[in-house]
Amino acid sequence: LDRIRKKRLSQMSTKRKNKKSEQKTSSSLLLRLMKWMFVLGLWAAIFIGSMLAWYASELPAIARSPKFERKTAITVTDRDGNTIARYGELKGESVQVKDLPPHLIHAVLATEDRRFYSHFGIDPIGLSRAVAANLLKGRVAQGGSTITQQLAKNLFLSQERTYKRKVQEALLALWLEHELSKDEILSAYLNRVYLGSGAYGVEAASRIYFNKSATKINLWESAILAGLLKAPSRYSPTNSPERSAERAKVVLSVMVDAKYITQKEADNAKT
Repeated sequence: LDRIRKKRLSQMSTKRKNKKSEQKTSSSLLLRLMKWMFVLGLWAAIFIGSMLAWYASELPAIARSPKFERKTAITVTDRDGNTIARYGELKGESVQVKDLPPHLIHAVLATEDRRFYSHFGIDPIGLSRAVAANLLKGRVAQGGSTITQQLAKNLFLSQERTYKRKVQEALLALWLEHELSKDEILSAYLNRVYLGSGAYGVEAASRIYFNKSATKINLWESAILAGLLKAPSRYSPTNSPERSAERAKVVLSVMVDAKYITQKEADNAKT
């Protein structure tokens, strides 16, 4: 019996030692893994920081040369004053957010940047949603750029699609948010955005499409202008009235979804 008892004790002792050895090995592997993760994270942070510093080094020169130049506009009319042809680029008088009808502002925000007044120039939620939608559809179906980013691109950058330009766009958006108020950013965007037919800005577009100031347009006309932001030529009310009307209905629908207007107001605007 003593021999059996000693044997069992010896076996139990061996098991304990093996278990402790396994625990030590597991703990050692975990520590090594954490160490390498920390090292890789540190190198990644250094690499990303260096890349951002390199891209940012060009920003002072870029910010000093915003693109305000536009080609001279020429409008050809008949003896009765009707427009026959238009050449060049038209830019209307600058308007401020406070002077525009709320439904125009809401139409633009609903379609382009619903969280404009709450984000810091970059919208992580909107960006995540756009990435998810694009992955599900297998193509670029949604953009994740905020209005501030679009303004930064239009003012300072080219239209090339590179990672460098996207990073600089984001950095410039942060800078614009620091330097300007939200209303100033939105006003600058609305005065510079391209809306088809050679028109830059909502005032010029409203004059061309509706023959009146943007300060006097109604809900349906606001939806038409906001609809142009996606594809100015495709949804131009002069080139394709049917497409323009269908796009305006989509804009009204997203305005209802964003709770800017009621369904009844949207239905009345279509008539």
